[in-house]
Order: sequence, then structure tokens, then C-alpha cells
Amino acid sequence: MHSTYVLLLAGSLAYLGTMVDNLFAFASQLVVTPRERFPSVTVSQSVGVAVLVAVAVVVGTSLNVVPLRAVAILALAPWGLAWHQWRQRASAASPSVRRGAATTFVVTVGLGADNLAVWIPLLRANGGWRQLALVAIFSLWQLLFVALSWRLATHPRVLRWGQRSGEHVVPWLYVVLGVAILFECGVL
Repeated sequence: MHSTYVLLLAGSLAYLGTMVDNLFAFASQLVVTPRERFPSVTVSQSVGVAVLVAVAVVVGTSLNVVPLRAVAILALAPWGLAWHQWRQRASAASPSVRRGAATTFVVTVGLGADNLAVWIPLLRANGGWRQLALVAIFSLWQLLFVALSWRLATHPRVLRWGQRSGEHVVPWLYVVLGVAILFECGVL
């Protein structure tokens, strides 16, 4: 049972930590998108996340020939992303522009480097049924992600707060995710 809680926590942290940037980017996108186009843009964003999960599963599975403890070196990726976020805090955020479904897909996949850096070793560390459980956890969080994005898109004050505070929260989430990778790979 303990293992189930750890898997649920690791999967949730991996999804939430890597999707914070996507949440505010997608909610910002929805703010400038006509309400009737929300469903098509949402499907496009969700397909982009599904593609990232599939890539992480394929790459993680192909790493089966590499010893699990060696895969832990990938913990450096979220730490590097945290360092980058800390260095870039002062730069101005780029303004949101109106985007269609195709652009939403491209942006989602483009923002997915941190997702892959975290999801690949997590999925590699957990084979078979545990990988399926992680994909199910990601799917549940994706549903909540979409609902929250729609809610944020209708509350600009909350969106502005997230854009101001996100740059301070995201680096710490990356640090925690790096530690989670080390734990999942049996290094800690």
C-alpha cells in the first residue's frame, strides 16, 4: 500500500511540477480565444500532452538496457531547469497572442522539454502496470488541468497573480522533482 501512495505522490508531483508553465500559458491563451473555440483548443492541448506522455513512455522503455541507477543522472535536467528559471526571473514575460488549435498543439509540445526530462526517468523507473498507473494519474490531472485553465481564463485577476508568482514557485518544484527522480531510481 505504501508503494501505491508513493506512486500517486510521484506521479502527481511530476505532472503538477512540469505543467505549471503550461497551465498559465494555456489559460492566457484561452483568455484571448473566443469562448466557442475553447473546446477545439482544449482538445489540441490535451493531444499535445498525450504525445508528450507517449514519447516519455517510448524513450523510458527504450532505456531498459541502461541500469536504473544510471538513469538517475536525468535528475540534473529539472535542476538545470530550476537554475534557468532562477536566472530568467527578471526577464519580462512575452505577451499572449491569439492562437488556434494547431498552434496550441505546437506550443504544448514546445513547452514539453521539462515534462520529458521528468517523465522519462519516472516512467523508466516504473515498469508495466506502474507505468499504466502513472499514465492514468497524468490523465486525471489533465482533466483537472483543463477545468482549472477554463476557470482561470474567466478570472483575469487570478491569472495575473499566477503570472507574477509562477516564476518564484516553478524553480522550487523543479528541485523537488529532481529529488523525486533520485528517489524513484533508487539513488536516495
